[in-house]
Amino acid sequence: MEQLLSDLLAHLRGMWRYRWLGVAVGWLAGVVLAVAIFLLPDQYLASARVFVDTQSVLKPLMQGLAVPTNVEQQVTILSRTLISRPNVEKLIRMADLDLAVKSREERERLVEDVTKRVQIGSGGRDDLFVLSYKDTNPERAKRVVQALVSIFVESGLGDKRKDSDDARRFIEDQIRVYERKLSEAENRLKEFKLKNIALFGDSGKDSIGQINDLTSKLNQAQLEMHEVENSRDALRRQLAGEDPVFLPDNGNDASSVSIPDLDGRIDVMKKQLDVLLQRFTEQHPDVIGTRHVIEQLEAQKKQEVEARKKTGTAPSAVNGNPVYQQMKLALSESEANLASLRTRVAEYESRLNAIKASSRMLPEREAEYAQLNRDYDVNKRNYESLVSRREAANMSVEMESSTGVAEFRLIDPPAVPSKPAAPNRALLMPLAGLVALMIGALASFVAWQVRPVFFEAKSLRESTGLPVLGVVSRTANTALLRRKRIGKVFFAGAVSGLVGMFALMTVAVMLRAFAG
Repeated sequence: MEQLLSDLLAHLRGMWRYRWLGVAVGWLAGVVLAVAIFLLPDQYLASARVFVDTQSVLKPLMQGLAVPTNVEQQVTILSRTLISRPNVEKLIRMADLDLAVKSREERERLVEDVTKRVQIGSGGRDDLFVLSYKDTNPERAKRVVQALVSIFVESGLGDKRKDSDDARRFIEDQIRVYERKLSEAENRLKEFKLKNIALFGDSGKDSIGQINDLTSKLNQAQLEMHEVENSRDALRRQLAGEDPVFLPDNGNDASSVSIPDLDGRIDVMKKQLDVLLQRFTEQHPDVIGTRHVIEQLEAQKKQEVEARKKTGTAPSAVNGNPVYQQMKLALSESEANLASLRTRVAEYESRLNAIKASSRMLPEREAEYAQLNRDYDVNKRNYESLVSRREAANMSVEMESSTGVAEFRLIDPPAVPSKPAAPNRALLMPLAGLVALMIGALASFVAWQVRPVFFEAKSLRESTGLPVLGVVSRTANTALLRRKRIGKVFFAGAVSGLVGMFALMTVAVMLRAFAG
């Protein structure tokens, strides 16, 4: 500790020897710094405050119908990305800052300078922004802020409209793509159904379902056919014990001749044909079978009439046995029903055999059908989703065009205060005085280091490593002490004068700024 104090005192004594050099350098540095501070150009700060209203009355009302947008986030991103090179170049053109630019290098320097000077800050709230620009010309600074406000508002509205248009155009393109895919999938599905209608049928059932359905219908038709056969056999056994009575013939026309057995069966079949035609078309197997039975009965009747004419036995009508007539009619109706059921059973058996024969391709066809259905369902689901999104996007665009994404309100128009914002000479002056004192002290220290002085024999011996043979001391007389005191007074006056000069200049700058 004592060594440190000793070294410090030695340094101070050495610097004290070159104190007048330090004072001179300090005054020179102080004058230079003061002149430089006064010569600094005034910087004027133009600013404007913009309020971005992101709240809309339609927003809660259209929730779930329109596409939600995070307007606050968009405005925040806009404020952070506004100072980009394209916007800065646009700002330079709008504010006429490039009138004096002659070369590409000058333009690059201008762009960099404007980028550094333009500032976008928060006004204390997330939706309040302060746009500012600093320049030596107040009118030019005001023009730049006005242009910056215009770019800020236009970027917020134009970018959102561009994003909405791009999104709608993309959705429309995708809808057209999926319309084509959906149409192709529908055509493939239709062609597959038409090609494999025997396996899947026209009601959408697969071959297993059709086989089960046809088997059930075939069993039901066979049961009904057995019932009708039993009824017919019973009627035949009953008719074996009855005798018919015939009356004289009424003419030679076969249609006018009455043969109760055949006429009853023909009438029953015609009534059944009328009922079938009300339910089916002419191509239905039951209708075709019934017509065929009627034609056979009419041909049989005609043959019977011709045979009786040849044998001399005139056809006659029943004249005395009503039970016989009723039984004959019932037998004819049973014969007709039996013929129809036989035709139906044969048709069901034919269909069933055909489906069973083609059922070997069923697994492959069912897998292909499932794949086609899956592709169709996916395309249809995506298409419906895109249509829904398009409607939501259209509704959002309409809502934004009527109310706006956000309302930009200019709270404070661009303005420039009469007082310059920079430089702060009241702060720079005392700092310059402090720097001048430090420069003077540094000059004294450097001079002492260049031309060192030893005040003790011990320091000389330690520095040179040579033995000291002797020391010659100087006796201070009254005149010497008086000169030292006067020198100290002059030194204190010089330093105080330097400090006082900067203090007076600081006060003058403050009074000037207050008066301005």
